[in-house]
Amino acid sequence: MSNSSSITEFLLLAFADTRELQLLHFWLFLGIYLAALLGNGLIITAIACDHRLHTPMYFFLLNLSLLDLGSVSTTLPKSMANSLWDTRIISYYGCAAQVSMFVLFVTGEFYLLTIMAYDRYLAICKPLHYGTLLGSRACVKMAAAAWGSGFISAVGHTANTFSLPLCQGSTIDQFFCELPQLLKLSCSDDYLREIWLLVFCFSSGIGCFIFIVLSYVQIFRAVLRIPSEQGRHKVFATCLPHLAVVSLFIGTAMFAYLKPSSISSQSLNLVVAVLYSVVPPAVNPLIYSMRNQELKDSLRKLFLWTFFCSHKVPITL
Repeated sequence: MSNSSSITEFLLLAFADTRELQLLHFWLFLGIYLAALLGNGLIITAIACDHRLHTPMYFFLLNLSLLDLGSVSTTLPKSMANSLWDTRIISYYGCAAQVSMFVLFVTGEFYLLTIMAYDRYLAICKPLHYGTLLGSRACVKMAAAAWGSGFISAVGHTANTFSLPLCQGSTIDQFFCELPQLLKLSCSDDYLREIWLLVFCFSSGIGCFIFIVLSYVQIFRAVLRIPSEQGRHKVFATCLPHLAVVSLFIGTAMFAYLKPSSISSQSLNLVVAVLYSVVPPAVNPLIYSMRNQELKDSLRKLFLWTFFCSHKVPITL
């Protein structure tokens, strides 16, 4: 038996035992990671460089891409390094840092998705008040509130979890330091503090989810009253990507944390963790750019500008 004061490192769950499968896992995760970096990086660059995209919707999308980059960079690099070097070790402080950063980015993303639903509600249901309710200062404050909520949640969860005595070993049944798996290592009733914190966060999450659902009920009611088919198509082009991202993120996360123990298994937990922590940051840029003509035009101009600048012949005097 060991306690938290004597633990200096944890053992993460390996995706495979054979060297060939470990390398396959490395290359697969590397491809996903590069796709997430490229997609989110392009969205950030396009929104920052194109003045036509300096609107509340794209400002929040830029923040979403930053949060996606942060969350995927928290989990994947360490997992890839472990597979490449055939190890499972993560240091105690590295695990604490991973927990705090992951909670910060995931919580911030959830609140930001709620804010983005509010943005779409105002733009479609209350267009005359949109400019006054969502000015530049209001947008900055709302984005700061999402990041601040993630930071507060990260500090609370990290402080609570790593103050617990850990006497059930140091093996974490996940490919990154996940809170529920860390709580399984505790043998003290003090873990109830963290459970209550999780319950509070879950309750606030349910409140955000209900708000998103009610917002989209009002949005779709307003859309059905639009007489023009072209107008309805334009509204759906901005709303459906956000709804798809919300469904993917919340659906996989809720299944990960609410699935009954009777169907829980190590392999299922691993797959579900990949679905809610790795897949959304990689596919969100594709979802948002697929039906958004303004974003596609901006990306096309960015590619053309980059191409012509890279092939520009220098003038010598």
